[in-house]
Amino acid sequence: MKLSQTRIAIVLAILVATSSGCGVINRIRAKNQLNEAARAYREGHFEEAEQHSRRAYELDPTNKTAPMFIARTIHAQFRPGVQTPENLAKAQAAIEAYQQLLANNPSDDESYKAIAYLYGATKQDDKLRQWISSRASSETTEPAKRAEAYIVLASKDWDCSFKITELPTNKATTVDPTSNRATVSYKKPKEQKDFDTAQRCVKQGLAEAENAIKFDPNNESAWSYKTNLLLEASKLAEMDGKADLKSEYQKQYEAALKRTTELSVANQKRKEEEAKKAASPPKG
Repeated sequence: MKLSQTRIAIVLAILVATSSGCGVINRIRAKNQLNEAARAYREGHFEEAEQHSRRAYELDPTNKTAPMFIARTIHAQFRPGVQTPENLAKAQAAIEAYQQLLANNPSDDESYKAIAYLYGATKQDDKLRQWISSRASSETTEPAKRAEAYIVLASKDWDCSFKITELPTNKATTVDPTSNRATVSYKKPKEQKDFDTAQRCVKQGLAEAENAIKFDPNNESAWSYKTNLLLEASKLAEMDGKADLKSEYQKQYEAALKRTTELSVANQKRKEEEAKKAASPPKG
Protein backbone atom coordinates (compact mmCIF):
# COMPACT_ATOMS: atom_id res chain seq x y z
CA MET A 1 0.00 0.00 0.00
CA LYS A 2 1.41 3.39 -0.99
CA LEU A 3 1.59 6.23 1.51
CA SER A 4 0.23 9.60 0.53
CA GLN A 5 2.67 12.49 0.16
CA THR A 6 1.19 14.06 3.29
CA ARG A 7 1.77 10.95 5.38
CA ILE A 8 5.33 10.59 4.01
CA ALA A 9 6.04 14.20 4.99
CA ILE A 10 4.73 13.56 8.50
CA VAL A 11 6.87 10.40 8.90
CA LEU A 12 9.99 12.23 7.71
CA ALA A 13 9.30 15.10 10.08
CA ILE A 14 9.00 12.66 12.97
CA LEU A 15 12.26 10.93 11.99
CA VAL A 16 14.12 14.24 11.75
CA ALA A 17 12.76 15.39 15.10
CA THR A 18 13.68 12.08 16.71
CA SER A 19 17.20 12.01 15.33
CA SER A 20 17.71 15.66 16.25
CA GLY A 21 16.50 14.92 19.76
CA CYS A 22 18.90 11.97 20.06
CA GLY A 23 21.72 14.21 18.92
CA VAL A 24 20.95 16.76 21.61
CA ILE A 25 20.63 14.06 24.25
CA ASN A 26 23.94 12.48 23.23
CA ARG A 27 25.70 15.83 23.39
CA ILE A 28 24.37 16.32 26.92
CA ARG A 29 25.45 12.81 27.86
CA ALA A 30 28.89 13.47 26.36
CA LYS A 31 29.30 16.60 28.49
CA ASN A 32 28.30 14.61 31.56
CA GLN A 33 30.91 11.99 30.70
CA LEU A 34 33.55 14.71 30.38
CA ASN A 35 32.55 16.07 33.78
CA GLU A 36 33.02 12.58 35.19
CA ALA A 37 36.38 12.35 33.39
CA ALA A 38 37.50 15.63 34.97
CA ARG A 39 36.41 14.41 38.41
CA ALA A 40 38.26 11.09 38.04
CA TYR A 41 41.35 12.91 36.74
CA ARG A 42 41.42 15.26 39.74
CA GLU A 43 41.16 12.26 42.05
CA GLY A 44 44.06 10.55 40.28
CA HIS A 45 41.92 7.81 38.71
CA PHE A 46 43.40 8.25 35.25
CA GLU A 47 42.26 4.96 33.71
CA GLU A 48 38.67 5.70 34.75
CA ALA A 49 39.07 9.24 33.37
CA GLU A 50 40.18 7.79 30.04
CA GLN A 51 37.12 5.52 29.89
CA HIS A 52 34.76 8.45 30.51
CA SER A 53 36.58 10.51 27.87
CA ARG A 54 36.28 7.76 25.28
CA ARG A 55 32.60 7.32 26.09
CA ALA A 56 32.09 11.07 25.60
CA TYR A 57 33.72 10.87 22.17
CA GLU A 58 31.55 7.88 21.20
CA LEU A 59 28.43 9.80 22.17
CA ASP A 60 29.50 13.00 20.40
CA PRO A 61 32.30 12.62 17.81
CA THR A 62 32.02 16.36 17.07
CA ASN A 63 33.04 17.29 20.61
CA LYS A 64 36.45 18.99 20.38
CA THR A 65 37.27 18.57 24.06
CA ALA A 66 36.92 14.78 24.23
CA PRO A 67 40.01 13.95 22.09
CA MET A 68 42.10 16.30 24.24
CA PHE A 69 40.83 14.57 27.38
CA ILE A 70 41.66 11.17 25.88
CA ALA A 71 45.25 12.21 25.15
CA ARG A 72 45.80 13.76 28.56
CA THR A 73 44.30 10.88 30.51
CA ILE A 74 46.45 8.34 28.64
CA HIS A 75 49.52 10.51 29.18
CA ALA A 76 48.77 10.70 32.90
CA GLN A 77 48.97 6.90 33.12
CA PHE A 78 52.54 6.90 31.81
CA ARG A 79 55.19 6.53 34.54
CA PRO A 80 58.53 8.20 33.73
CA GLY A 81 61.55 5.99 34.23
CA VAL A 82 59.60 2.72 34.00
CA GLN A 83 60.68 0.80 30.91
CA THR A 84 58.17 -2.07 31.04
CA PRO A 85 56.42 -3.01 27.78
CA GLU A 86 53.06 -1.99 29.25
CA ASN A 87 54.29 1.44 30.26
CA LEU A 88 56.03 2.04 26.94
CA ALA A 89 52.85 1.01 25.14
CA LYS A 90 50.95 3.59 27.20
CA ALA A 91 53.43 6.28 26.12
CA GLN A 92 52.99 5.26 22.48
CA ALA A 93 49.20 5.41 22.83
CA ALA A 94 49.51 8.93 24.25
CA ILE A 95 51.80 9.95 21.39
CA GLU A 96 49.27 8.70 18.84
CA ALA A 97 46.44 10.54 20.62
CA TYR A 98 48.43 13.79 20.60
CA GLN A 99 49.30 13.27 16.94
CA GLN A 100 45.60 13.04 16.17
CA LEU A 101 45.05 16.35 17.95
CA LEU A 102 47.84 17.92 15.89
CA ALA A 103 46.34 16.55 12.69
CA ASN A 104 43.21 18.56 13.45
CA ASN A 105 45.08 21.58 14.84
CA PRO A 106 48.71 21.88 13.67
CA SER A 107 49.28 24.92 15.90
CA ASP A 108 48.58 22.94 19.09
CA ASP A 109 51.82 23.61 20.96
CA GLU A 110 50.81 21.61 24.02
CA SER A 111 50.44 18.43 21.98
CA TYR A 112 53.70 19.06 20.12
CA LYS A 113 55.63 19.51 23.37
CA ALA A 114 53.93 16.50 24.98
CA ILE A 115 55.07 14.26 22.12
CA ALA A 116 58.62 15.63 22.39
CA TYR A 117 58.58 14.93 26.13
CA LEU A 118 57.30 11.37 25.67
CA TYR A 119 59.92 10.56 23.02
CA GLY A 120 62.59 11.84 25.40
CA ALA A 121 61.17 10.05 28.44
CA THR A 122 61.07 6.73 26.58
CA LYS A 123 64.63 7.25 25.27
CA GLN A 124 63.58 7.30 21.62
CA ASP A 125 66.33 9.77 20.74
CA ASP A 126 66.17 9.24 16.99
CA LYS A 127 62.43 9.83 16.91
CA LEU A 128 62.82 12.86 19.17
CA ARG A 129 65.38 14.44 16.84
CA GLN A 130 63.22 13.62 13.83
CA TRP A 131 60.18 15.14 15.58
CA ILE A 132 61.98 18.38 16.42
CA SER A 133 63.64 18.53 12.99
CA SER A 134 60.25 18.24 11.29
CA ARG A 135 59.11 21.44 13.03
CA ALA A 136 62.41 23.20 12.36
CA SER A 137 62.19 22.50 8.62
CA SER A 138 58.44 23.08 8.26
CA GLU A 139 57.71 26.10 6.09
CA THR A 140 54.19 26.30 7.52
CA THR A 141 55.52 26.85 11.05
CA GLU A 142 55.99 30.43 12.22
CA PRO A 143 59.62 31.65 12.31
CA ALA A 144 59.90 32.00 16.10
CA LYS A 145 58.83 28.38 16.63
CA ARG A 146 61.22 27.17 13.94
CA ALA A 147 63.98 29.06 15.74
CA GLU A 148 63.04 27.35 19.02
CA ALA A 149 63.25 23.94 17.35
CA TYR A 150 66.67 24.71 15.88
CA ILE A 151 67.86 25.88 19.31
CA VAL A 152 66.84 22.55 20.86
CA LEU A 153 68.74 20.69 18.14
CA ALA A 154 71.79 22.92 18.59
CA SER A 155 71.72 22.32 22.35
CA LYS A 156 71.77 18.57 21.81
CA ASP A 157 74.72 18.80 19.42
CA TRP A 158 76.62 21.07 21.81
CA ASP A 159 76.05 18.52 24.59
CA CYS A 160 77.28 15.76 22.27
CA SER A 161 80.63 17.52 21.78
CA PHE A 162 80.99 18.89 25.33
CA LYS A 163 80.71 15.41 26.86
CA ILE A 164 83.70 14.36 24.75
CA THR A 165 85.96 17.42 24.98
CA GLU A 166 85.52 17.77 28.75
CA LEU A 167 86.43 14.19 29.60
CA PRO A 168 89.37 14.14 32.07
CA THR A 169 91.31 12.04 29.57
CA ASN A 170 90.95 14.73 26.89
CA LYS A 171 91.82 17.87 28.86
CA ALA A 172 94.56 18.92 31.24
CA THR A 173 94.80 21.82 33.67
CA THR A 174 98.18 23.24 34.62
CA VAL A 175 98.84 25.97 37.19
CA ASP A 176 101.70 28.46 36.90
CA PRO A 177 103.27 28.53 40.40
CA THR A 178 104.51 32.12 39.98
CA SER A 179 101.16 33.64 39.00
CA ASN A 180 98.86 30.90 40.28
CA ARG A 181 97.12 31.12 36.90
CA ALA A 182 95.44 28.00 35.55
CA THR A 183 95.69 27.01 31.90
CA VAL A 184 93.49 24.40 30.26
CA SER A 185 94.70 22.45 27.24
CA TYR A 186 92.96 19.86 25.12
CA LYS A 187 94.26 16.70 23.50
CA LYS A 188 92.75 14.37 20.97
CA PRO A 189 90.74 11.41 22.28
CA LYS A 190 92.41 8.02 22.04
CA GLU A 191 89.54 6.80 19.89
CA GLN A 192 89.35 8.58 16.53
CA LYS A 193 85.62 7.86 16.37
CA ASP A 194 85.06 10.03 19.46
CA PHE A 195 86.88 12.94 17.85
CA ASP A 196 84.93 12.44 14.61
CA THR A 197 81.65 12.36 16.56
CA ALA A 198 82.46 15.63 18.32
CA GLN A 199 83.40 17.28 15.01
CA ARG A 200 80.19 16.10 13.38
CA CYS A 201 78.10 17.38 16.28
CA VAL A 202 79.80 20.79 16.27
CA LYS A 203 79.42 21.23 12.52
CA GLN A 204 75.76 20.24 12.68
CA GLY A 205 75.12 22.33 15.77
CA LEU A 206 76.63 25.48 14.30
CA ALA A 207 74.40 25.12 11.23
CA GLU A 208 71.38 24.74 13.50
CA ALA A 209 72.34 27.78 15.58
CA GLU A 210 72.74 29.85 12.42
CA ASN A 211 69.30 28.75 11.25
CA ALA A 212 67.82 29.72 14.61
CA ILE A 213 69.39 33.17 14.29
CA LYS A 214 68.09 33.46 10.75
CA PHE A 215 64.51 32.92 11.93
CA ASP A 216 64.88 34.93 15.15
CA PRO A 217 67.91 37.28 14.89
CA ASN A 218 67.67 38.62 18.44
CA ASN A 219 67.14 35.31 20.22
CA GLU A 220 69.56 35.22 23.14
CA SER A 221 69.51 31.41 23.41
CA ALA A 222 70.37 31.01 19.73
CA TRP A 223 73.39 33.29 20.09
CA SER A 224 74.38 31.61 23.34
CA TYR A 225 74.51 28.17 21.71
CA LYS A 226 76.38 29.58 18.73
CA THR A 227 78.92 30.97 21.20
CA ASN A 228 79.28 27.67 23.05
CA LEU A 229 79.56 25.66 19.83
CA LEU A 230 82.31 27.97 18.54
CA LEU A 231 84.19 27.31 21.77
CA GLU A 232 83.80 23.59 21.12
CA ALA A 233 85.12 24.10 17.59
CA SER A 234 88.13 25.90 19.07
CA LYS A 235 88.83 22.98 21.40
CA LEU A 236 88.64 20.48 18.56
CA ALA A 237 91.00 22.57 16.41
CA GLU A 238 93.50 22.55 19.29
CA MET A 239 93.11 18.78 19.63
CA ASP A 240 93.84 18.45 15.93
CA GLY A 241 96.95 20.60 16.15
CA LYS A 242 95.51 23.37 13.94
CA ALA A 243 96.58 26.58 15.67
CA ASP A 244 95.43 28.94 12.88
CA LEU A 245 91.98 27.37 12.80
CA LYS A 246 91.75 27.56 16.59
CA SER A 247 92.62 31.25 16.43
CA GLU A 248 89.90 31.87 13.84
CA TYR A 249 87.28 30.05 15.89
CA GLN A 250 88.38 32.00 18.96
CA LYS A 251 87.76 35.30 17.15
CA GLN A 252 84.30 34.14 16.06
CA TYR A 253 83.62 32.97 19.61
CA GLU A 254 84.49 36.38 21.06
CA ALA A 255 82.25 38.16 18.53
CA ALA A 256 79.34 35.82 19.28
CA LEU A 257 79.92 36.19 23.04
CA LYS A 258 79.75 39.98 22.68
CA ARG A 259 76.42 39.73 20.86
CA THR A 260 75.07 37.25 23.42
CA THR A 261 76.03 39.60 26.26
CA GLU A 262 74.35 42.56 24.53
CA LEU A 263 71.12 40.61 24.13
CA SER A 264 71.29 39.38 27.72
CA VAL A 265 71.66 42.93 29.04
CA ALA A 266 68.81 44.17 26.82
CA ASN A 267 66.54 41.33 27.93
CA GLN A 268 67.31 41.95 31.59
CA LYS A 269 66.58 45.66 31.18
CA ARG A 270 63.27 44.86 29.48
CA LYS A 271 62.27 42.49 32.30
CA GLU A 272 63.08 45.14 34.91
CA GLU A 273 60.99 47.73 33.07
CA GLU A 274 58.07 45.29 32.77
CA ALA A 275 58.35 44.51 36.49
CA LYS A 276 58.25 48.22 37.33
CA LYS A 277 55.15 48.72 35.20
CA ALA A 278 53.44 45.76 36.82
CA ALA A 279 54.30 47.03 40.30
CA SER A 280 53.28 50.66 39.72
CA PRO A 281 49.67 51.59 40.68
CA PRO A 282 47.26 52.34 37.82
CA LYS A 283 46.88 56.01 36.95
CA GLY A 284 43.63 57.77 37.69
